[in-house]
Amino acid sequence: MLPYGDMHYFPFYSPYAPALWGALFSLVLILVVWTVVLKGFALWYAARAGQTWWFVALLVINTVGILELVYLIWFRPKEPHHHPHKGHHAPTHHSSPE
Repeated sequence: MLPYGDMHYFPFYSPYAPALWGALFSLVLILVVWTVVLKGFALWYAARAGQTWWFVALLVINTVGILELVYLIWFRPKEPHHHPHKGHHAPTHHSSPE
């Protein structure tokens, strides 16, 4: 029978465990921030362009930023989307009779 204080016999014990857990936590934190930022940009562009199916797919499917990158690079609208309620007017030129 093994004593409780002797962790060297534990199957997953490593003297480097605290450093490995810290590195794993850092990696997960970086992936979470990466995913949230890309998902935010992709959802923003899909919503502004009225691309409902892309918006739903980006919201539901979690691919650690891969689907979001695909959308942002190849499928988002390239030209700025003008909001229909703000009204986009061409500049008028006033000519004087002189």
